[in-house]
Amino acid sequence: MQHYYPYEIIEGNPANGLVLLADHAMNRLPPEYGKLGLPDSAFTRHIAYDIGVEPLTRELAAALDAPAVLGCFSRLLIDPNRGEDDPTLIMKISDGAIVPGNHPITEEEWENRLNRFHRPYHHAVSQTIARAATAGGKAPLVISLHSFTPAWKGVDRPWHAAVLWDNDPRAVFPLIERLEATGDIAVGNNEPYDGALRGDTMYRHCMTPGIAHALIEIRQDLIADAAGVAAWTRRLAPILTELNGLPKLHDYQRHPSRTGAYDG
Repeated sequence: MQHYYPYEIIEGNPANGLVLLADHAMNRLPPEYGKLGLPDSAFTRHIAYDIGVEPLTRELAAALDAPAVLGCFSRLLIDPNRGEDDPTLIMKISDGAIVPGNHPITEEEWENRLNRFHRPYHHAVSQTIARAATAGGKAPLVISLHSFTPAWKGVDRPWHAAVLWDNDPRAVFPLIERLEATGDIAVGNNEPYDGALRGDTMYRHCMTPGIAHALIEIRQDLIADAAGVAAWTRRLAPILTELNGLPKLHDYQRHPSRTGAYDG
């Protein structure tokens, strides 16, 4: 069996105090999974990955000299932005597309995907955040990058970008303020999704240990080509640099989650 790397780490300078994450950066599958019984066209859609996020993360990491972790497997195989006990971890149906390779699925194969893909990705995230904390001598600021479809079930989405969060506002409010300051984009606050999801990446790596963070969603048509990625890199890089310079975003401060009490 060919070795398959479930994540990629962009080293950057961990002492800078900023870490970028891209859970759904890629639409790849190991060869032995074929296409999970789906047509090739499924892997050009949002159900397989977050369109535009891989090149955006790479350009931002280069511009900011920031470490980054990219997921290297399609969310159709297993979703790294879900807790291990989340029923949507391995989807049987995604936006109307039945995924034959995911149903039926044995307990052994479920555990196999956790061990080969989900857990190694999260270990890489944990290690990258820990390196940044050690190098900088303080909590890093963590920014997760995602993208969303321009419309959902026939209804247009008016936002150009959005910031998702649970209950830690430290990075969120200054981020939204700076995104809105130019006056040329509509910014969603926990739209089109709610950022409180128990067990997801931000919950696991930021809410639980008390690290300041934000999840940025960008509308996919705006970063679907190189020009769009470059434009959003120019927009986001100075904002993230400014946020990273705020001392209050580098303290450990645990906030209660809207999803309920923490375990332990």
